[in-house]
Amino acid sequence: MKKNEFYSTILTLGKKSKLFMLSLNRMVLFAFTMLLAIAACTNKPVAAVENDTEGSENKDIVLVNKQAITRSQAIVDYLSKEIGSQYAKGEHCVPFYTIISWDDSNTEDVKMWGDFWVFNYNQVGDTLKCVSGGCHPGLMHMQYTAKGFEVIAFDQVEDGSRNLPSAKRIFGDKYDTFHAVNSDAEEREDLRRKVLANYVKKNNLNVTMYQDYGWPAQKLEE
Repeated sequence: MKKNEFYSTILTLGKKSKLFMLSLNRMVLFAFTMLLAIAACTNKPVAAVENDTEGSENKDIVLVNKQAITRSQAIVDYLSKEIGSQYAKGEHCVPFYTIISWDDSNTEDVKMWGDFWVFNYNQVGDTLKCVSGGCHPGLMHMQYTAKGFEVIAFDQVEDGSRNLPSAKRIFGDKYDTFHAVNSDAEEREDLRRKVLANYVKKNNLNVTMYQDYGWPAQKLEE
């Protein structure tokens, strides 16, 4: 090979190498961008369809002890014991909720913004009749312990004239998402029906309907 041909070959290989590295850099940048987009999309409202499970999109931090209390169990326990007990007592307390957003970057203070609801029921025949309950949106603070997750504090949206200001303070830039979820009565009732159906199935109750005072009984999801 002649000297000039040798230099020409080296130069061509160098250009191809630069083009390859440029393409590789673009591919890496594209992959990184897609990962960020996927991560952003997963942090969206997640409805609690089952009281004792996490749901397909609301995954807990990986637990070494599989018997440890999950976030969803901790939420339901807190709503049942701390909130449900404030209402007229029923035979069954069945909370349900939609998670608006969460931040689990700190296991000492896992933050869960949500639209939380609690209802107490008595069973009459094949119907769960609602005796009390209500809405308690806000921010739950949770801690990861040796037993699993536990709720350590709850910042609730206030009632009356303080409702809107406190909701905007607690939810911040998540307020619009919360408002959309909280205002969708049809979607909420559908979620309530599904949660009740899961509760009935889990506890082997002979129940096919549920009913609010003054309203016709509604059929549960099969």
